[in-house]
Amino acid sequence: MSQSTLLFAAAGDLPIALIAGLFGLLFGSFLNVVIHRLPKMMQRESDNYVAEESGKPLPHTDRYNLMVPRSACPHCKHQITALENIPVVSYLVLRGRCSNCKAPISARYPAVEALTGVLSALVVWKLGSGWAGLAALFFLYALIAMTFIDFDTQLLPDDLTYPLLWAGLLMNVNGTYVPLQEAVIGAAAGYLVLWSIYWLFKLATGKEGMGYGDFKLLAALGAWMGWTMLPTIILLSSVVGAVVGIALIVFAKHGRNNPIPFGPYLAAAGLIAMLYGAPLSAFTLSFSR
Repeated sequence: MSQSTLLFAAAGDLPIALIAGLFGLLFGSFLNVVIHRLPKMMQRESDNYVAEESGKPLPHTDRYNLMVPRSACPHCKHQITALENIPVVSYLVLRGRCSNCKAPISARYPAVEALTGVLSALVVWKLGSGWAGLAALFFLYALIAMTFIDFDTQLLPDDLTYPLLWAGLLMNVNGTYVPLQEAVIGAAAGYLVLWSIYWLFKLATGKEGMGYGDFKLLAALGAWMGWTMLPTIILLSSVVGAVVGIALIVFAKHGRNNPIPFGPYLAAAGLIAMLYGAPLSAFTLSFSR
């Protein structure tokens, strides 16, 4: 039995996929913390750096990271207990309100947890519980965190894009997804494609059409899936972005001049390509013949 057959031998195993879904629900709770805190951690670090360079007292001296302080209600500072932090269930039991002050809790918290759980089950169902499937869970979780952070802040943190890039290259040292040569070329090409588009657009209009985080994210996707998957990812992200952008303008009255982050569409396209890349790539390349 070949290595690739062994890696994907567990694909389609429903019990293992369900276990992965339960784990995804739990990890989704942690992703909510990452989505909320990582941008704040970056801002605090930036504020401290500016203050230090100008000789002023540091504005942030308390510990603030993904673990400390404990999660609390933003309205009354009530610390969230373990029973109040059960993914999805606690939100339903509390009816979407703080147990102490009854302030509403954003429905996005259980939505992220449920999304992570469902997609975790799908990833393991499609790719199995070997190295390919387990690594794809890390791939998935990084994309979910970046998607919501980009929606909130229009930033794709280096703390997420770089680990995703290097993890893709390392996973392909032994050709887990694609040969290493394709992965390296995919990382370089992914970055250069959007970098070139960025500068052409800026030279033509004087405006910035996207951020550097988008370049790094596409480079990471290329590192995981190789350069041959890049046309499919770019096409998918453009189609998804156009559909969502038009829907926001028509239904949510999103101004045409208001920027729409491109990272979430790259992330969605990357996940689709990871799960269904082979037939999609063949379909995309058929148009170039």
